[in-house]
Amino acid sequence: MFDIKESLKNLPDKPGVYLHKDASGEIIYVGKAASLRSRVRQYFQSSRNMDAKVRAMVSHIAEFEYITTNTEMEALILENTLIKKHYPRYNVLLRDDKTYPYIKVTLAEDFPRLFKTRILAEDGSKYFGPYADVRSANQIIGLLCDVYALKRCSTRKFPPGHRPCLNYHIGRCLGVCAGRVGKDEYRGAIDGVVAFLNGRSRELTDFLSARMESAAGRLDFEGAAVYRDYLRAAESVLEKQRVALMSGGDMDVVLAAKGERGAHAVVFFVRDGRLSGRESHHLSALPEDEPRDIVSAFVKQYYVNQNQIPKELLVEEELPDNALVEAWLSELRGGGVKVRAPRRGEKKALLDLARRDIRNVSLLLEEKARTQAEKDEALGAELLGLLGVGAAAGGGPEAATGEPAEGIGADAGEEAVVVGGAAASGGPEAGGGVIRVEAYDISNIAGTDSVGAMVVFEGTRPSRRDYRRFKIKTVEGADDYASMQEVVYRRLKRWEAGDPGFSALPDVILVDGGKGHVNAVSLVVRAMKLDLPVAGMVKDDRHRSRGLVFGEKEFDLKSNPLLYHFVGAVQEEAHRFAIDYHRGLRAKAMTRSELDAAPGIGPKRRNALLARFGGLDGIRAATDEELLGVPGMNKAAVDGLRGFLGAGQGDEL
Repeated sequence: MFDIKESLKNLPDKPGVYLHKDASGEIIYVGKAASLRSRVRQYFQSSRNMDAKVRAMVSHIAEFEYITTNTEMEALILENTLIKKHYPRYNVLLRDDKTYPYIKVTLAEDFPRLFKTRILAEDGSKYFGPYADVRSANQIIGLLCDVYALKRCSTRKFPPGHRPCLNYHIGRCLGVCAGRVGKDEYRGAIDGVVAFLNGRSRELTDFLSARMESAAGRLDFEGAAVYRDYLRAAESVLEKQRVALMSGGDMDVVLAAKGERGAHAVVFFVRDGRLSGRESHHLSALPEDEPRDIVSAFVKQYYVNQNQIPKELLVEEELPDNALVEAWLSELRGGGVKVRAPRRGEKKALLDLARRDIRNVSLLLEEKARTQAEKDEALGAELLGLLGVGAAAGGGPEAATGEPAEGIGADAGEEAVVVGGAAASGGPEAGGGVIRVEAYDISNIAGTDSVGAMVVFEGTRPSRRDYRRFKIKTVEGADDYASMQEVVYRRLKRWEAGDPGFSALPDVILVDGGKGHVNAVSLVVRAMKLDLPVAGMVKDDRHRSRGLVFGEKEFDLKSNPLLYHFVGAVQEEAHRFAIDYHRGLRAKAMTRSELDAAPGIGPKRRNALLARFGGLDGIRAATDEELLGVPGMNKAAVDGLRGFLGAGQGDEL
């Protein structure tokens, strides 16, 4: 048994991260400390000066762990990583319910493109955003592509004789594929695009005004009208970005708004002195959390994933570890970042403007959170009600009979004793929380490279951090039933072993398939002594979700819009996740070569050898001098290659 008093004596006087755990071993809080000895001991002293949140947390602490670091900065980074990994109950958590789009400019290409994306990659491109208003992002892309006649296709190389597309012929593209514009001229247009996206809108409006006046001067009134319309469209977009009367500069204003259902963090983006956008995030926070603590937690979790960090952050109150956060943000940005709580002047006026705005925003966010909660609760009640799950929850369909497959688990006839998720406390309708649904799908081609996928939904929303992928290990050929059994068994065994990545049990298991799949998985669930309902997602002749199979019944969901759309979304997501994994494995398999097993031959040498000699026969026939002439090859690598392939026709070393 863990001895807290004895462990407190052994705490080092060093910076680090501590992890509090409850009696079940679940991590309930992650914190950082300049001195682990001083900080952790404070939790186990008199509770007289503790706030309600800390007292509640301390009452659940059964043990703790700690990780020492060299500096407090390292502790800050590690704390953030562990919070995002474990999602502890008593930490303020940023819930990433959705991914907002960015506008991407492919600067690494000779003739860059402009398009919307939700994926950030270190590919030399420049990203602007994120944009909470997707329609606004589409309008900006359309406007800039039209005004500057940018290349819209993804083609990078244009051989002689390449035929231009329709966009060129109707004047919507400069015609880089036809050689009508050079790189320098095209880059000039891209510079204008980047300037506008950075908030410097005057360059675009001046450009359009000059073109309009030039066309009017040539008596080309039709052309002038086109530029006039572009100018009006640009002004319309700029109106949405809301001007702040400031002297310029880039900064973010970060504020917290507390409500009945958690808290919200709102970020106002100021670029070149212009308030250019606003973004809100729901936070899992307790009523006792102070606004500055909420903002501090949000900043640490939000900016670690941001492509662009401004030079300055404005907050209402100085953060508890303000200097450390500034140093961390500066390191991420590669330049100085200041976190300030202004008390006077233009920045204070901007902060007041944002605070007044957030009062209205918080009402909207509360209403959205309330609507989402009602939708989640309705989903749980309807799904569990349809399956007859609740106070009399069963361990799966009654028709599921027989013995589990070899190696699956205990006798299927033994009584189930564990109920998962919200159903363990009576279901969502009894206050047990948002329903958790796990869905499984199998993907293979002619029985090869079989994989399984598990997707998770909490209420109506996917919980992507809980998605898992499985390579099928014990099943040969295209046996979906056995493959599904293996995947579900491995998942439940990980829960049984206390794996933190599989710590939560679902309320309902959905499988892609009909009665046979349901029966197969139900055997595994009952063999594991679990009381989890298993239902099958069936499709119609057009491969669209039709209903659910549970026990001997099939429920047509078309008369229930909420369940119909939910099951369709779950089925499509499980299928997509399985297919993506399977395609990735196949792509890797296609790039494999016998040379991968050769000592001293890595991917670069392998590719260089195959490019030079065409295949293994060519490599065997090459002389040592020819092999040494391949980039990256040396005498040791040639020795290893000869020994692996057997001496060829060349000289032996």
